[in-house]
Amino acid sequence: MTKADIINNIAEKTGLPKKDIATTVEAFMDEIRTCMAEQKESVFLRGFGTFTIKHRAKKTARNISKNTTLVIDEHDIPAFKPAKSFIEKMK
Repeated sequence: MTKADIINNIAEKTGLPKKDIATTVEAFMDEIRTCMAEQKESVFLRGFGTFTIKHRAKKTARNISKNTTLVIDEHDIPAFKPAKSFIEKMK
């Protein structure tokens, strides 16, 4: 499912214009990005899940084809953990 599919489904269910829904969906995703990237905060959506920030330590990797060693700096990555009710629905 793509963002366009989500917008179309919401428009069908609510009867609202797609333009308004697209603006709302984009603002929602932008708010999650802002909270995580700039403010370094987790986003908790009750009944859906949690978007968190995971820290990866500095590590050494190898490029086998060139036989070289690379150093990957420490960095943060986004992660998602679904809520228990969401997991139960999937079963």
